[in-house]
Amino acid sequence: WYQGKAEINVFDLQQSRYGEVRSGKAVMIFVTEDFSKSKQVKLDNPQERPSDAQKVLKLNMTREFLTGVYPYHTMLSVFTPVYEEVPSPKLTASVTEWCGQSFSQLNFKSGKYNAKLFSYFESEGDVESKIDAKAEEELFNLIRLNPDLVPMGNIKLIPSLIFQRFSHIPLKAEEATLSKKDLGSNQGEIEVIYSKIGRKISIRYQQFFPFEILGFTETWTKSDGKQEVTTVTRTNMQMLEYWKQNEKVYEPLRKDLGL
Repeated sequence: WYQGKAEINVFDLQQSRYGEVRSGKAVMIFVTEDFSKSKQVKLDNPQERPSDAQKVLKLNMTREFLTGVYPYHTMLSVFTPVYEEVPSPKLTASVTEWCGQSFSQLNFKSGKYNAKLFSYFESEGDVESKIDAKAEEELFNLIRLNPDLVPMGNIKLIPSLIFQRFSHIPLKAEEATLSKKDLGSNQGEIEVIYSKIGRKISIRYQQFFPFEILGFTETWTKSDGKQEVTTVTRTNMQMLEYWKQNEKVYEPLRKDLGL
């Protein structure tokens, strides 16, 4: 993790939206960085404030797909401590499309998540609450650090912030059941089932360090019994200093990644 590069994972995305499956691309970017414990943001100069610095594994995940004439873009960010077994201090998610945009943020403080939702829908508006539960999307980072860190059995989880935006369910904790299985060929799978809201996610990963994410499947069983299934399958992975490669000369690298 500490080689001065980020791990760029590109996935084939088959996103179910509005009753149809849409082809697109998803990208997971994993990188370690110094995080401020007090401000819960990336530290610009960690050497100046070592007591406030916390090493985190950051996941930035994007999804891009079309719904008819207009595009969808989602982004998720998760910050998880590398050396401390404590909840991820911060998660954010955004969904943008031609109708408008929405944004969610979870900040872990005083033993609970301070949750904020900003939406262009009148029925949702701007909402703030406190949630005493773990966050589902933290599981991606926990798997990368060590799959044994993922709790098993029945627990309370905050469902995926992206799913919450797509389904328009309330931003709150739900009862979830977590299980793990061996798929063979050094691959494992962690499954999360929410019986009340009809959501299931199965995350596939390599069972050896650095426990790379190979893909995941999301299933949403609606109240009318209809299902929407989204599959995300990895097609490429490279280590890049992408933040230094912002000139036009580097654009061919996108083709190498399959983007």
